Amino acid sequence: MTNSFNAMVIEDVDGKPRAALKALTLEDLPDHDVLVEISYSSLNYKDGLAISGKGRIARRLPMVGGIDLAGVVVESRSDNWKPGDRVVVNGWGLSETEWGGYSRFQRVKSEFLVRLPDAFSLEQAMAIGTAGYTAALCVNALESWGAIKTNGREVLVTGAAGGVGSVSVAVLSARGYSVTASTGRPEAHDYLAKLGASAFVDRSELAEKGGPLQKERWAGVVDSVGSTTLANVLAQTIYGGAVAACGLAGGADLPATVLPHILRSVALIGVDSVMAPASKRQAAWKTLEESLDLQLLSEMTRVEPMDALPQLAEDILKGKTQGRVVIKIDQ
Repeated sequence: MTNSFNAMVIEDVDGKPRAALKALTLEDLPDHDVLVEISYSSLNYKDGLAISGKGRIARRLPMVGGIDLAGVVVESRSDNWKPGDRVVVNGWGLSETEWGGYSRFQRVKSEFLVRLPDAFSLEQAMAIGTAGYTAALCVNALESWGAIKTNGREVLVTGAAGGVGSVSVAVLSARGYSVTASTGRPEAHDYLAKLGASAFVDRSELAEKGGPLQKERWAGVVDSVGSTTLANVLAQTIYGGAVAACGLAGGADLPATVLPHILRSVALIGVDSVMAPASKRQAAWKTLEESLDLQLLSEMTRVEPMDALPQLAEDILKGKTQGRVVIKIDQ
């Protein structure tokens, strides 16, 4: 086993968090019970904030970035895991309170691990990543609520060209729902249509302040934008419909009223991917195994090296990233 390896480490530089590649050894890693050799991680909006230093994601420094990882167990003090097991970790405070996936090796708590389904390679697992896993959590939440039906009213996906949005469109379409995609990038329409979107709404139409109750249209919504967009989609959701909210790319505020909830029985379902229990995680990966076309996944994914992370972080924060970005870990 190598004595040193590269990791993307966030450190305090003149009072500000700054990320850079740095050589680490196994002795530098946390003393958790499972050592994983990581092959791939991924790029998410939260990673962009952490790596760029534009968001106080890391709650202690130094911190290894990367909220996802996929790899193989090397050593384990847990009876639940053995060397050679293929595993994935999403969330659990990685890159915030726990060292993350932008490292060739990482020690993690055994309860963080999910066994990777045989259907997916390690690269595909990170093409899915937190974004795809979150999308599956949202789909499962809407289905469990009973708001959406195949061959029924439209299901809206906001931020559709991003990671959560792309996988949401693909999975919802594969499961037989009529999917409308909201994006501010007309050039992404062909891409989203290939994933299964049958109609489009320009992002600007949902970003303008609207009335507390608007024309009913959506049976369900996967929203990763928040703020005024979320207020509008709540106002446009049909009686008994539901909105699964999982992001705040447009802001953390919610300039809305209770009217959709008390007059139309619209549900606002909060979806958290970071601390979700094992049962929800396993159900999400089952949904992905059932309904995510691996060819479509390949077409929405590109693989980049770790040293490209600073520029990739800027790109995702500026909304220039389409689909999924997999980070190949230095070997």
